[in-house]
Amino acid sequence: MVRLLVFDLDGTLVDSSRDIAASANAALLRVAPGTAEIPLEAILSFVGEGARVLVERSLRHAGLSLSADEALPVYIECYAERLLDTTRLYPGIAEALDALAGPALAVLTNKPGDFSRRILEGLGVAPRFARVLGAGDVPSRKPDPSGLFRLMAEAEAAPGETWMIGDSATDVAVARAAGVRAAGVTWGFHPVALRAAGPDRLIDRPLDLASLLAA
Repeated sequence: MVRLLVFDLDGTLVDSSRDIAASANAALLRVAPGTAEIPLEAILSFVGEGARVLVERSLRHAGLSLSADEALPVYIECYAERLLDTTRLYPGIAEALDALAGPALAVLTNKPGDFSRRILEGLGVAPRFARVLGAGDVPSRKPDPSGLFRLMAEAEAAPGETWMIGDSATDVAVARAAGVRAAGVTWGFHPVALRAAGPDRLIDRPLDLASLLAA
């Protein structure tokens, strides 16, 4: 029996790529006017390990010697202004969530928890999740399993009753660290790295998520 499905957010439930890229580029312009815009594809390769890592990689790509401590608060401010400008659920996600009757649903993301909850609320799907945990809610970011262990304890779900669902190798790694099964979605930000990480199941369409309940 499957008791708990834990979802990543960016690249799994929502396509937030353009808002993240716009925020990163806006932050660079604020801290270093005249900085050339970083292409969307490059910024997407920086996403998945939290805002600090995104900022560090953006600064390095732009050739700026500023520290992440200087630029991170600016990025957070810029992103807070753009959370829902273009961010949308991937097609089919709302219907897929409605079809997942039975197990508890939760979100574990490296995005700040307050931003994550605002996004899900703005897109109308927050009530589908028993808990949304992000940066600031747990001691360490994925692939540290502490957040996943917390969600499992709250849902009273054993490792064999839990799936971690995401679009990146980080999501596979946190599943392995917690001893749960990993499902990789192929429509996200990191399909090549995801496949290389070897998830237990690959999901090509949101509606196929329901197949996890019979696994």
